[in-house]
Amino acid sequence: MSRILHFVLALAMVAILAMLVSRDRKSIRVRFIIQLLAIEILLAYFFLNSHIGLGFVQGFSALFDKLLGFAAEGTGFVFGNMNKQSLAFFFLNVLCPIVFISALIGILQHIRVLPFVIRIIGTVLSKINGMGKLESFNAVSSLILGQSENFITYKDILGKMSERRMYTMAATAMSTVSMSIVGAYMTMLAPKYVVAALVLNMFSTFIVLSLLNPYRIEKEEDLQMSHLHEGQSFFEMLGEYILTGFKVAIIVAAMLIGFIALISAVNALFSLLFGISFQGILGYIFFPFAWVMGVPAHEALQVGSIMATKLVSNEFVAMIDLQKVAGELSPRSVGILSVFLVSFANFSSIGIVAGAIKGLNEHQGNVVSRYGLKLVYGSTLVSVLSAAIAGLVI
Repeated sequence: MSRILHFVLALAMVAILAMLVSRDRKSIRVRFIIQLLAIEILLAYFFLNSHIGLGFVQGFSALFDKLLGFAAEGTGFVFGNMNKQSLAFFFLNVLCPIVFISALIGILQHIRVLPFVIRIIGTVLSKINGMGKLESFNAVSSLILGQSENFITYKDILGKMSERRMYTMAATAMSTVSMSIVGAYMTMLAPKYVVAALVLNMFSTFIVLSLLNPYRIEKEEDLQMSHLHEGQSFFEMLGEYILTGFKVAIIVAAMLIGFIALISAVNALFSLLFGISFQGILGYIFFPFAWVMGVPAHEALQVGSIMATKLVSNEFVAMIDLQKVAGELSPRSVGILSVFLVSFANFSSIGIVAGAIKGLNEHQGNVVSRYGLKLVYGSTLVSVLSAAIAGLVI
């Protein structure tokens, strides 16, 4: 009964916070929201509790274990097997595999497997979410391609999109994560929570955006999306994806160095001046969110602090913090928090998404920048909803 109560409270909180900034409450279509919510709860149970779902997760995890093993061969050759000696563990075992996963995605994109999968799944989703096909395609392509690379596929139609559709496209990119980075997450979190979060975030995005940014599609825009790297040879494409993967790994490493150092300095300053760390203060702000998601009250402050860390820095910093305290938290709290952390919903993503779009269409890039805080607001509500649904079934 307690779980149901927490879930209802979380649902009410998300709905109220979304509708507070909703642009057109009269256009909200409740039927689709209820439909999406029912499907999402069933999927959460499937992936986190059912034997078939857990078997699927184990298979998915085993696949990524194999891929990470192959990636380790390349890393070991370049760095003299430092990874086997647990030297520079995070960079070699968590970040470097992104290069190999990125290369695989490039190959699947080049042979037209990914575009086919994106269109099939996107078409099915558009039938149940009440949104346009473009929004549904984008939800799948963001998950597979990542928040920067994804928008290249829409470069020819970006200029035709309304501001509302542009907000939905950008918010979706911030609410999901790239498959190229999933392997890195699985080295830090239980794979079942990573897999569940990938699916739950997609449906939570549709629900939150249906409340926060509702609109009706009168006429579908031209869906002749661009093919990534069209005209390139196989090896040109492969080289580009390998370099892109390495750039992502280096960018994440740089962000971690900077953010962890800054947070350490700010925590020390706050502890000196106020007797409490900056993260401790943020923990109080996020305490009610953690509690309604289903985290026990005596653990909600600690969980809230890690949630806040993810928002102001990034998910990797927060995952490192979770690893440090996981033994002190209940398995239920670890599961709920793990699902919350698997998304790009943080302040640094504003610049990444806006910059990617601005490089393709300056006007739309400026539109996204203007809605930066609202994008973080909406994508954070998506994470809260996904974690609350996970809390209902864990």
